[in-house]
Amino acid sequence: MDTRKILMAGLLATSVASTAVVARSNVEFELNIGPPPPIVEVVPAPRAGYVWAPGYWNWNGERHVWAKGHWLRERRGYTWNQDQWDHDGDRWHLRRGYWSHG
Repeated sequence: MDTRKILMAGLLATSVASTAVVARSNVEFELNIGPPPPIVEVVPAPRAGYVWAPGYWNWNGERHVWAKGHWLRERRGYTWNQDQWDHDGDRWHLRRGYWSHG
């Protein structure tokens, strides 16, 4: 197999893997089962260059599971909006954490 074919195969594999990750991160869903009450976590002391992302109840496809809080590298000029469940009637929707400008 020549070098060009190997390179093209590698680029194609990388492209497919990247696409799969992007597609997976955009999955949204609604439930008729709300999350349990939040677990109280001790927030560590501030850490230069980082922001604290609080823990939240995630959904693993079968049940709610606690995702522990963790540090995120700061993005200057942006604010971290934490993961949270929105309730509308009998439906629950997990709004994933995101960075907003400002």
